[in-house]
Amino acid sequence: MHMKVLLSIKPEFVEKIFAGEKKFEYRRTIFKKDVESIVVYSTKPEGKIVGELFIEYILNDSPESIWSSTQKDSGISYSFFQEYFGDRTEGYAIKISRAVQYEQPYDPVMQDSNFRAPQSFCYID
Repeated sequence: MHMKVLLSIKPEFVEKIFAGEKKFEYRRTIFKKDVESIVVYSTKPEGKIVGELFIEYILNDSPESIWSSTQKDSGISYSFFQEYFGDRTEGYAIKISRAVQYEQPYDPVMQDSNFRAPQSFCYID
């Protein structure tokens, strides 16, 4: 059974992902389960679920190695990347094979008044 995760991503990065400029999503922690796709929650001020990303592969390495192999499709600056990983010795880069933007973004609070955007990610079915 393939799972999905709900991932919180800042609106400016969501835009770059759907424009095809950002093909990697960087994370300090990663899913333990076999995840096939990522449902994108675009954080405030948007605050909506806007699309789905299909995972091609996930790199796990030192931030330096990750940057050297992904920088041209990173959609971010090196200083932002460095700041994000800080002094960590390992990180993850999720390679997006396909990004599907929903025609109608939806507000998860309409479905569930207790909805809270995940700090990093949460599994969904």
